[in-house]
Amino acid sequence: MLDMELIRKDREAVATALAKRLDPAEVNRALDELQRLDQERRALITEIDAERQRRKAEARAYAAAKRAGTAPESVAPEAERKHLAELESQLDEVQSRLRERMSELPNLPADDVVPGGKEANRVVRTFGEPPAIEKVRDHVELSRLLGLVDHERGVKLGGSGFWMYTGLGARLEWALLNWLIDQNIAAGYDFLLPPHLLLDTAGFAAGQFPKFYDDVYHLDRESAPRGQFLLPTAETAILGAYQDEILDTATLPLKRFAYTPCYRREAAGSHSDERGTVRGHQFNKVEIFQFTLPEQADAALGQMVAHVEGLVARLGLHHQTSLLSAGDASASMKKTLDIEVWMPSTGKYKEVSSVSWAGDYQARRAAIRYREAGGKQTRFVHTLNGSALATSRLFPAILEQFQQADGSVLVPEVLRDRVGTDRLTPGR
Repeated sequence: MLDMELIRKDREAVATALAKRLDPAEVNRALDELQRLDQERRALITEIDAERQRRKAEARAYAAAKRAGTAPESVAPEAERKHLAELESQLDEVQSRLRERMSELPNLPADDVVPGGKEANRVVRTFGEPPAIEKVRDHVELSRLLGLVDHERGVKLGGSGFWMYTGLGARLEWALLNWLIDQNIAAGYDFLLPPHLLLDTAGFAAGQFPKFYDDVYHLDRESAPRGQFLLPTAETAILGAYQDEILDTATLPLKRFAYTPCYRREAAGSHSDERGTVRGHQFNKVEIFQFTLPEQADAALGQMVAHVEGLVARLGLHHQTSLLSAGDASASMKKTLDIEVWMPSTGKYKEVSSVSWAGDYQARRAAIRYREAGGKQTRFVHTLNGSALATSRLFPAILEQFQQADGSVLVPEVLRDRVGTDRLTPGR
């Protein structure tokens, strides 16, 4: 959520930044309404405060007159009590509308994030070279040939958009997850295993609600009166776990990570670059997260990107890192860098991790603050998150980049002890 004080002080700068993501006319209409509601809220607060002060003065006069033995008039007649209650009700309504409108606005992109969509994304680094493969098989064909993924039984169990890892495929998936967990622990992140069912408040805090409310699986209201949904990413759970807390400044940056399945309503892709395990309704992901002081955030972003790049490099996968444009990044994020692996079958790069800096946007929604040493004032922390990594994208990249002419697939060296073999071969 944006800072209303910033909109009051420098509306032009806010409008310029938002115009990287939204139509300028739409931005101005939204800011006009916000400022109108803000002015109405402040006027009501002034009127309510004045009314309360008047009543206090009358109460003091009443008490003084009673002590003096005079006959004072009645304090706060019924009509006046109703008037104050009406003002307070109006204030509640205006504040609710203001919060709702504020929650609909996206974050302000960082200065170095350019406007535009995917076409404006910029590659900032590349690791290695695409492997030379004479006859490329795609990962769906390879997973069937090697008996690694049972797509048909996955659909039988869950419907379209689901799959089931089998045999060495299940072992490779589990090896990836365990290796990533070990690597993130070694990098100084504390391991969490959060609930998969979250309250709606966690979705709002992360900035996924209300805009993406329909993209997740919700429990019905009878079963979950407070509102519950299956988490779409562990980012939502890690952030939500610290809602309404004041963090100890000495502990920042606070580094956490979690493994969870992720559940999403997004349509399973039939396009060639979204087949197999690339896109579905349930997939595994390890997520890293940091809570930082504002002055620590830029360095934290660089460290997180380097960490994820290092993970993909140690797996031996050719990849690139791209700085996303404002229109292609999540609405909650100031800045996002995607780490994208090469998929030989499509001749394209596919994102396996988005590492993002939200500034204080999520922390405002979640009321996560810190208190400076020796001070009474609290300030909002900055939050950053990144996939480290999404295995449903790594799995097909490993199959395609390490495929051999005989149909076998080499196992990345760092995973061989965990998988129990150095090569996946047909018929095993």
